[in-house]
Amino acid sequence: MIKGTTPPFEIPVEMRAVAERSVEQAKLAFNNYMQAAQEAVSTFEERVKASQVGAQGMSKKAMNFAERNVVSAFEFAQKVVQAKDIQELVRMQTEFVQTQMQVLSEQIKDLGDTATRTAMDSVKSAKNGPGA
Repeated sequence: MIKGTTPPFEIPVEMRAVAERSVEQAKLAFNNYMQAAQEAVSTFEERVKASQVGAQGMSKKAMNFAERNVVSAFEFAQKVVQAKDIQELVRMQTEFVQTQMQVLSEQIKDLGDTATRTAMDSVKSAKNGPGA
């Protein structure tokens, strides 16, 4: 039996060069993709943080308003039990309702202004990009 000798398979130099360039280009494209993805995540995280800060501020403000309103209601209740007659009770009730309506109107305006300011800050942050 005669053993056949097959020459070893060799990759042509040109093909190897094309493959190496393709790998390098793929690496570069992947690195560019990862950099863009990291920038997008960073921008998103900054927007979320800004929104959370704004939401926390709104929550604290709303809780502060609620606490003040409850204190006012208890103060009113203490006055009611000391009313001498029905006319005084009606007068106190009218004054309390008028005062509370004014206070609630101011609180709503304040919360609206804060929400608008927070939204504008978020928009500015989004336009200026990360780190702005």
